[in-house]
Order: sequence, then structure tokens, then C-alpha cells
Amino acid sequence: MGKLTGKVALVTGAGRGLGRAYALKLAELGADVVVNDIRLDSAAEFDEQLSAATVMAECQAYGVRSLGIEADVTLKSEVDEMVDAIVQTFGRLDILVNNAGGVLRPVERGYAAEVPEDDWRDIVDLNLTATVFCCQAAARPMRVQKSGKIVNISSQAGVRGNLMGQNAHYCVAKAGVAQYTRLLAGELGPDGIHVNCMAPGMILTSRANKQFNRDSDESVALYTAMIALRRMGTTEDCAKVLEFLTTDLSDYVTGQVIPVCGGMVLSPS
Repeated sequence: MGKLTGKVALVTGAGRGLGRAYALKLAELGADVVVNDIRLDSAAEFDEQLSAATVMAECQAYGVRSLGIEADVTLKSEVDEMVDAIVQTFGRLDILVNNAGGVLRPVERGYAAEVPEDDWRDIVDLNLTATVFCCQAAARPMRVQKSGKIVNISSQAGVRGNLMGQNAHYCVAKAGVAQYTRLLAGELGPDGIHVNCMAPGMILTSRANKQFNRDSDESVALYTAMIALRRMGTTEDCAKVLEFLTTDLSDYVTGQVIPVCGGMVLSPS
């Protein structure tokens, strides 16, 4: 029996990277896990090696049930259909991890005074609006149950400024996730639902390594100088904090934004 045996969890953007790590951690703890992504085979795009044919199969190796659902979480209709399908299949929804997001537009177009309208809308929709849609959908069955744990994923980009105006759309969206978390926690607290937020820093993921060369010697030297613990983070570092936020260890914690950044939050921008 694990800490989450009998619980049902949904992780968005779980086909690879941090989302996959969250899904596997919840499965390890005994939860049945719904793996959502716009493409469930997305790990292959970034050369991320799985230990089984799919992330769902990796979860099932822990002796739990796992369902994969391809859905675009920026579309409310698809989110509502997904949550309805989860409740119909499993009878409940106990945990939501809003992981889907990222900077999926050219960085050089993301400056605050210049970001194009299409880029702005796409990045805000993916990182903030999708979080709102998923929380709204999950709140319905959780309110009936009078219990639930929601973990939203912000970023150090949402809690720290920078002197260049870079990635303005992403930074603003992730700041919005943090504030939305606080508002939702206040609203849902009387229903026994916990809402918290993680703000990761420089984490070594397959996409960050391939898209931004985050694991290169040059990048590691640059970023570790700004990190108190003098190392980059791993997906497991974040998954351990998720364990705290989704189990009884955090039963008196809600409305919080927890940096998972090795102390990067202490550094000036």
C-alpha cells in the first residue's frame, strides 16, 4: 500500500520531461494515473528514453492503472471531456497536476515591448488559460468528494524579473499561475481542496537540453553560478516536492508557491 493507493491523478503534459516524472512518482506512490499530452509519444521528439513502450506502461509497472488521453488543454471543451472521461472510468479525481506549458515560440520574439500578438496569445493560453480550464473542470468532482489536491506549475520566470524583458509572455503567464493558485485555494479551501504551486528553476529536461542546450558546459557554468546549491536541478528534485504536495504530508498547506530551484530565487535577475 502506497501513500496514494486508491487515489486517481491527472497529470497534463506528461508525455515526457517533468510531466512524465510527476506521473511516475504518483504511480510509485500508488495512485492510478491519467497521462495527458497533446501527443502521448512526445518523448521521442526530444530523444527521451522510456523504460517501457509508453508512459502509461511505465506507470502500470508500479501495479496501478493508467490511462492515456490526448487532449489540447487550451481548449475548454477538450478539458471538460477529458475530466468527464476520467470520472466515468475511475469514479473520482483526487489529484490534478497542471504541468503542460513551456516557451514554444522563438525566444528572440519574446521581448516585452515587441512580442507579437499571436505569440502572446499562444504562450498565455498554454501556460495560464489551460491551467484555469483544468482547475475548473477538476474542481467539480473534487467539490462533490469534499477533497482533492491541485498542484499548479509556475516557474522562477514567474516570480523573478529580468533586466532584458525576455520571454515576457511566459513570465507573465507563470506569474498569473501563481496568483490564480492563491485565489483558487481561498475559494476551494472550505470544500477540503488544497491548491498549491511549484516554481521550478533550471531543471535538466530532455526538451530544455535539446532546445536550449541547458546541459552544455557553457550553460551549466552560467546558471550554476546563480544557484545557491551550485548544481542544476533534476526532474526527480521536482517530483519529490510533488510527493509532499499530493500526500498527507501537506494536509495543512494550501495557497503556497514553493520554489524548487536550488536557491536560484535568492539571486538577483
